[in-house]
Amino acid sequence: MKMHELSPAPGARTAQKRLGRGIGSGTGKTSGKGHKGQWARSGGGVRPGFEGGQMPLARRLPKRGFDNAWKKVYSVVNLKDLEPFADGDVVNAEILKAQGILSKIEPYGLKVLGSGDLNKKLIVRAAAFSKSAAEKIEKAGGKAEVD
Repeated sequence: MKMHELSPAPGARTAQKRLGRGIGSGTGKTSGKGHKGQWARSGGGVRPGFEGGQMPLARRLPKRGFDNAWKKVYSVVNLKDLEPFADGDVVNAEILKAQGILSKIEPYGLKVLGSGDLNKKLIVRAAAFSKSAAEKIEKAGGKAEVD
C-alpha cells in the first residue's frame, strides 16, 4: 500500500449537499430556508443561548461557588492500596501509575493518606504524606520520603 492508494472506508464520507441547483434537486429556489425572515438571510439566525430578548437562563440562575486558581491538586492514594507491593519495594507515583493504581499523576504529584493498615516495609516516595500515613509507614519499618 502506498500513500496515493489510501482512501476513506466506503460510506465513511458523504458528499456535501449542493443547495439551490434547480427545482428537480429538491433543494432549489430557497435552498431549504423557506421564505424570508431572519433564518433565510445571509448570516441569519441568532447566537447560541439567545432567547429572543428574554433574560437568558444563564443570567437568570444565581452564581455559586468559587474556583481557587492556586489550590494544590494531588494524586491521592491510601495505605490500603499499597498492599500488592512486597517488602523492600520502592513505591512512587510512576510505579503506581504503571500498576494501574493511579489513573493520572496530578501537577503537584502524589499524596499518601492513612486509610487502612500497612504490614510491609516499603520505601514510599511522594510529594506529601498525611501524619497518620507517615506514622503507619514508619511503624511498619518502612520509610516515608518526601521528594
